[in-house]
Amino acid sequence: MTDMKRDKLVCRCALLAVLAATEAAAGNPEWQDNSLTLVAGGHFRVDPETRLTLTYEHASGWGFGDLFMFVDATRFNEGRGNAYYGELSPRFSYAKLSGTGMGAGRVRDVLLATTLEFGEGDVETLLAGPGFDLAVPGLDFFQLNLYHRFPLHGQDGRTIQVTPVWAVTRGRWRFDGFIDWNIHSDGAYASNWHVNPQLKYDLGKSFGWPDRAVQVGVEYSHWKNKYGIRDSSAFRTDENALSVIVQSHF
Repeated sequence: MTDMKRDKLVCRCALLAVLAATEAAAGNPEWQDNSLTLVAGGHFRVDPETRLTLTYEHASGWGFGDLFMFVDATRFNEGRGNAYYGELSPRFSYAKLSGTGMGAGRVRDVLLATTLEFGEGDVETLLAGPGFDLAVPGLDFFQLNLYHRFPLHGQDGRTIQVTPVWAVTRGRWRFDGFIDWNIHSDGAYASNWHVNPQLKYDLGKSFGWPDRAVQVGVEYSHWKNKYGIRDSSAFRTDENALSVIVQSHF
């Protein structure tokens, strides 16, 4: 095993061990939600133009805070094979860990937000910084996480990242998504932002199924300087891609 592969394995195992120990100390989850999403679309940049992705997502609340994770398994066209990518994001709540409430103001909680990015190639990156749960009228929830990015294998990309996450439900319709904004460049890594909303309709309710058992809709990806690769006339990296999605929560 090479040093690089060993470093990757150690990093993943260490974070998973810390997370498992934290969850064990916290007991059973206060709430949880799991989903599978099939995403098919085209007009992607850098990667092959069209692809099919199966995404598993998990979100849960714990005595220490909350946890979000996802794993993408992607099949590319043009015989380019398969790839995977995921993120593991525990956040540690001041309100829960201190035993003090944050009141009924706009700031519902202040958290230590962390994320591990992992996948194909040397993409392992650790993110850490303050997070905020905010009360925004009309939204189911709104999170704002401010990260410092720490690439784990010496690659460029040590920057500040701003990540708002939101959701709003109106009847059978749900609009949710996130924005990742890396606000300055580091070496060859260009400043970039990724806007990724989904608009979904709860089709399952027409058949008397539980809420969000089957949702259908669209996902839009607007990514300026995708992967931190600067867009140029020689190599286009600015992405505007539209996909259709089928999603099931359980």
